[in-house]
Amino acid sequence: MSDNKTTIQGLKLLVQAFVDARDWQQFHSPKNLSMSLSIEAAELMELFQWLDLDEARDAMKTGGDRENAIDEIADVLIYALAFCNSNDIDITEAVTRKMEKNNRKYPAEKFKGHF
Repeated sequence: MSDNKTTIQGLKLLVQAFVDARDWQQFHSPKNLSMSLSIEAAELMELFQWLDLDEARDAMKTGGDRENAIDEIADVLIYALAFCNSNDIDITEAVTRKMEKNNRKYPAEKFKGHF
């Protein structure tokens, strides 16, 4: 599987099959899934906690830190997909709508080249 050949729906189904096989949907409340998503995001942040910018970029080039970061971002995405599955959220629709809001809030002509 690769990004250019995998659909979001395919990933949602992969996560749902895993959850269903273990009968875990009973635990997939919005509260539990949002907390798990936050915890996994914190675990990703922890990998870079005391690194400066260059060290963080270097950590993502090769080695164990990169592998750990890949595992943690996968966990973040898995919980996000599970949240969407459990709450009947269409990811494409949600992202598109949010990007439209972002475009209105942060127009490129006003923000390009500015920090």
